[in-house]
Parts: sequence; C-alpha cells; structure tokens
Amino acid sequence: MLNELRRALPAGRVLTDPDILAAYAHDEALWAPHDLPLAVVRAHTAEEIQQTMQVCLRHRTPIVPRGAGTGLSGGANAVAGGIVLSTERMTAIREIDTGERLAVVEPGVVNETLRSACAEHGLWYPPDPASAPWSTIGGNVATNAGGLCCVKYGVTRDYVLGMEVVTGTGELVRLGRRTAKGVAGYDLTGLMVGSEGTLGVVTEVTVRLRGARAGERTVAGYFPSLSAAGDAVAAVAASGVVPSALELIDRHTLAEVDAWKNMGLSAEAEAVLLGRTDAPGEDEAQVLANCFAEAGATWAAVSSDADEAEALFAARRLAYPALERLGPVLTEDVCVPRAAVPEMLRRIENIGARHEVRIANVAHAGDGNLHPVLVVPADERERAQAAFEAILDEAISLGGTVTGEHGVGLLKRGGLTRELSPAVLAMHAAVKQALDPHGILNPGKVIASCVPSS
Repeated sequence: MLNELRRALPAGRVLTDPDILAAYAHDEALWAPHDLPLAVVRAHTAEEIQQTMQVCLRHRTPIVPRGAGTGLSGGANAVAGGIVLSTERMTAIREIDTGERLAVVEPGVVNETLRSACAEHGLWYPPDPASAPWSTIGGNVATNAGGLCCVKYGVTRDYVLGMEVVTGTGELVRLGRRTAKGVAGYDLTGLMVGSEGTLGVVTEVTVRLRGARAGERTVAGYFPSLSAAGDAVAAVAASGVVPSALELIDRHTLAEVDAWKNMGLSAEAEAVLLGRTDAPGEDEAQVLANCFAEAGATWAAVSSDADEAEALFAARRLAYPALERLGPVLTEDVCVPRAAVPEMLRRIENIGARHEVRIANVAHAGDGNLHPVLVVPADERERAQAAFEAILDEAISLGGTVTGEHGVGLLKRGGLTRELSPAVLAMHAAVKQALDPHGILNPGKVIASCVPSS
C-alpha cells in the first residue's frame, strides 16, 4: 500500500519517520487514545488528497484528516495501520471578493491569517476560536468552531457557503454555492460542517464575510462566586441586549495566566465577567454594567482603558495553555441554555468537590458554552474521568449538549449516546454508511460503532 501511495504522489509527500509519526499521532486531547499511524501524507492539492483516498480505498486503509492538531477531543488522533492525511500545507487564500463579500481558501489557512487578509479589504470573518492564531479553517469547519464573538455573530457553519470535498468513495465534489441565498437540494454543506472528517476531506472552503467591524466597548465585572457571575449572564440574556462577547474567567485561571505571562493582572474576586458591545453609543455597555451590578458584582464598570481591556481578553485566550502548565488537563465543552448557566456552574463546583478534582472555569458565557478545565495529576486520573462524565450528564439534564464547539471526537462518544436517542443515533450511522460505505474516514470518531468494514 505504501509503495502504491508513493507512486501516486509527488516525492516527499509520504512520511514514515518514527519521530514524525509520533508528532502527528494525536491532537491536544492528551488523554484520548491514539496509535502510531502507518504513515503521514502531507498533501498540497485536492488531487493529491483524492489520489490518497483512492489508494486507501483499494486497500481499505483508514484515513484520519488533520489540520493544525489543535483539537481538544481526540478527533484527529491516529489509528493503528492508518494514514494521517495532513492539509497543513494547503495554505492559499485563493480569492477575496469584496463585491460578493466572500473568500475562497484552502483548508490549511490559519484562522487569524484569513481574518487579517480580509481586514485589508475592509471585511471581517467573524468566527474566532481561542485557537485562532494557530487553528486552521479546515479544522474549524470540521468541528464547527465558535469563539468569543459567536454569541452575537454565530459559528463557523453560519459562514460556510460552500466547499470542495473528497468523499469516502474517492470522488472530488463541490457542495454549496457562492450566492447569498440558495436552497437547491439538501444542505450537504451544512452536514459536512461539524462532521469531524468522518464524511469527507475538505479541500477548499468558500466563506461568507461581513463588513469591517465597528469599535467595541468593554465592560468588566468582579464577582464573589461563580454562581453570581452566572446570575449576571442570565440577567444579560433577559435584558434583551446581545453583547458581541461575554466571557467568564475564574480567579484560578487568571492567576495562572498572570504567573505565566506576567501581565500585571489581578482580581479580588472568584470570577471575572468580560462583556463587549459593538452597538453605537454607550447604552448597551451601561446595560451590561447594570446587569453585572444587580447580580451581585463587587465591582463593575465600562472600561476607559483600551489596553487594560485588551489584556483581559488576551488572558481569556491564553487560559488553556496557562492551565496546561500545571499538568495534564481534561477540557470540557458543554453548552446549556443561558438561563441555566448559574445552576450549571454550581453543579460543576459540586462535582469538583465530590470527586476531589481541581476544576478551573472559563466560558463563552453569553451563549451558555462552558469550558471547565480539569487539572489532573496522574494519580487522580480515575477521579477526573468520573468528574468529566458527571459534567456531561449534568449538562444534558439541564437541556444542554455535551459539546458546543470542540466536537465529539473520542472523548465525548459516551456522552453523545446519552444525549441522543437510539433513533437519532441510527440516523447518524445511516448517513455515515451512505457517504463512507467502507468506513475508512476517521473511523471510531463521533459514533463508536462506525468502524472500517472489510
């Protein structure tokens, strides 16, 4: 199989060096299971991806698509005897159309690179995961990534107009459209977004753009407890104001970021809420400040120092790597109705105490997407995994979901079977069977029963 793959692709595309294989064996979900792949293919074109797929189909060899490897659910983890198919070298921004407000990009384009390129044309690509400086558009599409501003502007799926995909049967197809509207046929583009490489390999993406973003005003609030900060989130939702961001950072996380980067941050509070509004005037910013104060903030104000405000948001983006310095971490990604945020935060605190696991909390609080981070020494792994599953169950019980933006991958497969009914799981399996009939695309991810067939 490897010899056939080498004959099909240009020299240097197929890599088998053991150190390289180890580097591509897993994403950032350190506790998700993984194996060494048989080889890594660094594709440069859609045709090379198609050739790789066709060779693997003939030999029934699993393919695991991979972008930058920044995922947090094990979605890009290698399987034994399989090929890791990397799109990291496909970095062309092929087109930015200012009239139609769209961009056409290859999957290896880094999110922040696209955003910067669009800004040069007075345009804006809104999805902004915390990993934006490193994660790729292909990976963002695979997990339907969100970010800080998605509370107001939506997630990746809201901006994907179309794509080019190599299917599980080895065909190179184009899905979607370039027009502002279009309902011809099933929404196969939307189906691919969030499918985590289990239904096809994305080779090109057409994304919708917005006009240049208005300036923002930042509101900060310090709270004596996580639940009080949660009450403020619920109050903002009830007020009718839709902030352009509403982020939560607990004291432990802020302290670790400061210890790492020496940013001069401090907070006499158990939790900090950071709100932003890009509406004209000062009314919405003041509404946010009032919601914070009425929910019990010990201090709340509209920031007059742009550098200070930006430092606080930078701290939010650095939360995960700062906590990772303390040791292995398990990162949650549950999402609950906004009115349930205070109760979910209380339940997370109780789970940490019950299982004797340290849990730091950050969140895209404005849309109910919570990211409890379990900091876990090796001897606490069993307790941490029990706490991890308990958090999933509590989110489901509050009408939420086990993943808001990181994807199911390997870590959330059990949670998915508890969230979805057997009939709906069967629908998932039917779609997988139809689009990947030989089960070679990212086998074992999302739905555990979807494994390669002989």
